[in-house]
Amino acid sequence: MSARATVGGAVVSGAILALGWIAGAAVPAATTSTVSSGTTSTGSTSGSTSGSTGSTGSSSGSASTGSGSSGSSGSTTATTGATDGTYTGSSVGTRFGNVQVQVTISGGAITDVTAVHLTDHDGKSVQISNRAAPILAQEVLSAQSANVQMVSGATYTSRAYLESLQSALDQAGF
Repeated sequence: MSARATVGGAVVSGAILALGWIAGAAVPAATTSTVSSGTTSTGSTSGSTSGSTGSTGSSSGSASTGSGSSGSSGSTTATTGATDGTYTGSSVGTRFGNVQVQVTISGGAITDVTAVHLTDHDGKSVQISNRAAPILAQEVLSAQSANVQMVSGATYTSRAYLESLQSALDQAGF
């Protein structure tokens, strides 16, 4: 009886998961809209960004204000209102160490994402971060935003990475 109940529960769970997957795939992709305003002074950018970003099956809204400086200055592009340059996000602390990300904007697009610092509490956290960072970078370059899926098994690193990235994108007005 116990084995039958276990198998039955697994089958029902699988069916529910499959239906959810199908229902999520049927939702049309949401559009992205961003409204940004800011002022720029020598070497620094400050402003605020608000908007909503959606992906298949989910959507999230965010409002944040960021200020900071970058090592470079550049021109503003008409496409996104982002200023070309390299921006370093805030250092985000996790229980396994700090994470900090740097992003390069060129021609109104994210062209490079680099982890300046990854978790380093112990060998395991270093291993997890070293596995997750290239996956997150590739996803960010593909999505052209910080609205990407977290890496399975690297939840703390993923959250901190994306938070630091969003901080850098806010500095750029992206």
